[in-house]
Amino acid sequence: MSDWTETYRPSTLSEVRGNNKARDQLREWAETWADHRKSVILHGSPGVGKTSAAHALANDMGWPVMELNASDDRQADVIKRVAGEASKTGTLTAGGAGRRLVILDEADNFHGNADYGGAREVTRVVKEANQPIVLVANEFYDMSQSLRNNCETIEFRDVSKRSIVPVLRDICRREGIDFDEGALEKIADSTSGDLRSAVNDLQAIAEGAERLTEDDVVTGERDRTEGIFDFLDTLIKEATAEEALRASYDVDETPDDLLNWVEDNVPKDYHGAELADAYEFLSNADRWLGRVRATQDYSYWRYATDNLTAGVAASRREPKGGWTRYGPPSYWSKLGSTRGTRDTRDSIAQRVAEVEGTSLATARRELLPYLSTMTHHCSNRDLTVRMAAAYDLDEKELSFITGSGESTNKVQDIVADAEERSAKQAVEHGGDAFLNASTSASDSSPNSSSDGEDVTEETTDDGGQRTLERSEAESDASSSSDPDDESQVTDDVETNDDQSGLSDFF
Repeated sequence: MSDWTETYRPSTLSEVRGNNKARDQLREWAETWADHRKSVILHGSPGVGKTSAAHALANDMGWPVMELNASDDRQADVIKRVAGEASKTGTLTAGGAGRRLVILDEADNFHGNADYGGAREVTRVVKEANQPIVLVANEFYDMSQSLRNNCETIEFRDVSKRSIVPVLRDICRREGIDFDEGALEKIADSTSGDLRSAVNDLQAIAEGAERLTEDDVVTGERDRTEGIFDFLDTLIKEATAEEALRASYDVDETPDDLLNWVEDNVPKDYHGAELADAYEFLSNADRWLGRVRATQDYSYWRYATDNLTAGVAASRREPKGGWTRYGPPSYWSKLGSTRGTRDTRDSIAQRVAEVEGTSLATARRELLPYLSTMTHHCSNRDLTVRMAAAYDLDEKELSFITGSGESTNKVQDIVADAEERSAKQAVEHGGDAFLNASTSASDSSPNSSSDGEDVTEETTDDGGQRTLERSEAESDASSSSDPDDESQVTDDVETNDDQSGLSDFF
């Protein structure tokens, strides 16, 4: 038995069911391609007819088809050789004006390291193409932003039950199958808008059956999560509070991410008092999520979800119609744009935490602001040098804390002085093992000097040894010594300087 999804694949755009608006947009794109010469992305859930519509378009326009599946051949050289050449030149057998249609299926698979540069090559191909290109994708936002920006976009929505049933009815009549209308409706219900799956289920159930009845439809409802855009459409425009809550169970998003989606998109349809009420519920949801982060008690998630779904739906004052272009949370793009800054901050905070013996959170939240204020624009140069030496900061990190330009002579000189200071301290801390051993061997007694004076040796913090005279006469002499002799004072100062850390700065 042949595959019914292929046997009954639409041969013209007029036979494409359930996405009339998208179908008309695709036809308009093809008919005006010579004017704009842009590629187009068809995106939507699996099984809604995207690839079928592309092939039907080629039949309508009389264009030969060159198809490439991104999941099978996605290396850059393959894209360049196959899709690139096909998109630049027509053939003797090409359609009107030497056109051919290049179809790149599963175009959302170009991400990560596996494509070996395929994503960049596809973007280059669509920019330079002299032939129309259709890219087919299930997940629109898995595609690179550069690729999306260089193409027109057409969304294919899930096929409604009222559009699926006529297709199943037509297939049954062509195949000579007796059927109950309830059986077809049950198949349409169980496939959640996936027309291709509905046709596959019909073929599997009808095989060997004399008459298709509702009792024959035993296919369980598929484990298929609802798309985030369909959920937003349901939540914001039509669902009751209970329906919105139940719809959220089928969305594969955490409450934190779901909050970001709803927060950014609800102002596109809500206004005035209803928007104020919706944000009040979102504020409550955020408080519950904060409690989850503080206590790690994820049972609070349910209260956050109640507020951001049922609460937002209950805020609606009037029905919402039409189509709204929802988008991903702007918060995510902000995170992406500040990723380098946050990495620099965390790297410095980690070093500060290790030196000061505190937590990373404390270093980031409490110590870094103080360091930044005390060394703002390197106004206290000596303090800034000490800080750079204590935490081993480079030009970029010092610039981050002080707010001075990374490439300025001031910052570079401070980093150089800090490195010199660190090197000097390393030598002082290391001591001289050979000198100590030689001195010990030459001494007749560890507690006597060459002059026979009583002495004691005290081990200092820096690993060196300081000889202190214990005689009464020496004590008197020390108390009345020349004020210009600052050897003892110098020892004390150097001992303090050897202590690296935040205590140096106060």
